[in-house]
Amino acid sequence: MSNNFKITIKNNKTTIIISILTTLFTTIVLILAVGIFIIVKIDSIDRVIAYFLNKNNQTTKNISNKTINANIITEESRIVDIVEKANPAVVSIVITKNVPIIEQYYQEFNPFGDDFFNDFFGNNNFRFRIPQQKQNGTEKREVGGGSGFFISADGYIVTNKHVIDDDKAEYTVLTNEGKKFDAKILAKDSMIDVAILKIKGNNFSYLSFGDSDRLKPGQTVIAIGNALAEFRNSVSVGVISGLSRSVVAGNMFGKSEQLEGVIQTDAAINPGNSGGPLLNITGKVIGVNVAVSRGAENIGFALPSNTIKNIADSIKQYGEIVRPYLGVRYVQITESLKNKNNLTVDYGALVLRGSTQEELAVIPGSPADKAGIVENDIILEIDNVKLEQNKSLSSIIRQKQINQIIRLKILHKGVKKTIEVKLEKAPKNS
Repeated sequence: MSNNFKITIKNNKTTIIISILTTLFTTIVLILAVGIFIIVKIDSIDRVIAYFLNKNNQTTKNISNKTINANIITEESRIVDIVEKANPAVVSIVITKNVPIIEQYYQEFNPFGDDFFNDFFGNNNFRFRIPQQKQNGTEKREVGGGSGFFISADGYIVTNKHVIDDDKAEYTVLTNEGKKFDAKILAKDSMIDVAILKIKGNNFSYLSFGDSDRLKPGQTVIAIGNALAEFRNSVSVGVISGLSRSVVAGNMFGKSEQLEGVIQTDAAINPGNSGGPLLNITGKVIGVNVAVSRGAENIGFALPSNTIKNIADSIKQYGEIVRPYLGVRYVQITESLKNKNNLTVDYGALVLRGSTQEELAVIPGSPADKAGIVENDIILEIDNVKLEQNKSLSSIIRQKQINQIIRLKILHKGVKKTIEVKLEKAPKNS
């Protein structure tokens, strides 16, 4: 059998080789075909996946762009809505005053005397004409303007003290509808630049106060006012650039004052905007426009609303500006003061007497005296707020209420302790 198998192979050798080669070639072709098919399929799948991914990304971009555009439109619509609602409550304050009527005339003058020229020229025709001025009575004239806003339906208005600080002038309130009212000055604050006016009438649109203690840099704000004392209810939009600033504000007459704890904004505040409201994105008053930096662009300042609200509430309740007081004289601690006096802290209010014997460090019978505060104590914090350069003791106390109990952290003879003090109404001579 073995011999027969060998004979069979020998006789069919050529056929067998051809068959093997054919099978091998067919296998190689099949492998190549399958490989090409797989490659084509993978490429198609990649193309399909890429197509759907690109489509999904494009859809995401479109959705994102639509979302951004929708947000912009929504914010713009909100600002427009706020301005429309706030405008009726914002007023212009027109300042009028009796000013001299000046007339010009010419006075004839001969520097050499009449006889001198008569001797040479035979008559008296050579004279100088010198222009002169004289007053011929007075007339009422508009001399300036500012802004303000209603804080109640019965005609209470907030503005800046420097807007109505001329006792010889008269002040007229001009509403957004063009109606004119004579303004009565109820109070001018001697410590910060704010005043309260009153006009006769009811059912005025008015603005509500927001909480200025909750403000954050970057928040959108809206300023409205009588720009340049000419363009009524001008609107500008910006953001809060900084908080608790301390600035020295001056006017054209050379008067200046220190303002503490003010809000900095890049919303345009022009001359005439003084006294107008600074609104947040919900339409609440969070500041009163007060000053602008002359040496820079887009740097304006506003008094914080919490301080203004306390003053307005005081007028309504007591008929005058009353404020809480602690009853201490102090100096703000700085790094220099710390180093010169070997103090252990570089912040806080050092309780210290004034320059004369009558200026005691602690007012007898005051809340501070009752709480046991003595000279050379250092008040470090009020209600967990550190007394630093941008947060003075007086600016924080000013925002508190009469009869409010506050917590003070003090440094007494090197020992830190916390005490409670009940604030009282400040005496009129304080």
